[in-house]
Amino acid sequence: MKFRFFSYLLLVISLSCSDSPRQTYPAQNKIENKTSTKNKPPSSFSDTMKINFPAAVFYNPDSLQLERIKEITPKNAFETDVHNCFYLMRNARVVLKKYWPQIHIIETSANRYLLFVRADKNKTCIDLNSKGDMCGIFLFDGKKEPELADMMNIDTALGFYFSK
Repeated sequence: MKFRFFSYLLLVISLSCSDSPRQTYPAQNKIENKTSTKNKPPSSFSDTMKINFPAAVFYNPDSLQLERIKEITPKNAFETDVHNCFYLMRNARVVLKKYWPQIHIIETSANRYLLFVRADKNKTCIDLNSKGDMCGIFLFDGKKEPELADMMNIDTALGFYFSK
């Protein structure tokens, strides 16, 4: 009886420790990225918005640009992006109004360029066509370079940027 048990145990251990190579299936390992919108369609506008005071600038695509993004993006990915933009920006507005009421909230979808003018008169111009995201928030305190905020961590981003 003991001999069978030890024989069985030895057999299980020897089979489990084999160094036989595993077979991989390349078709299963292939990752496809069909939702790449790195080259978002350009804005329909070429206007510039000038910002020379502390602000959080929320940008969205204009209606024609949104339609072009919708055409080149798979339906589920587009709906997810629109949903994320809406809720992340809504949360950012709530946080700004509650904890940073001195920061002006600016919304734009009809401007291609954002011109930030610091107190020392240095200027930074941002072309929103160069940003791959459909929407976003730039933080500007009037003294430092503007910064694209991480909307998922807006509480932290606001604290780090405006408290420095």
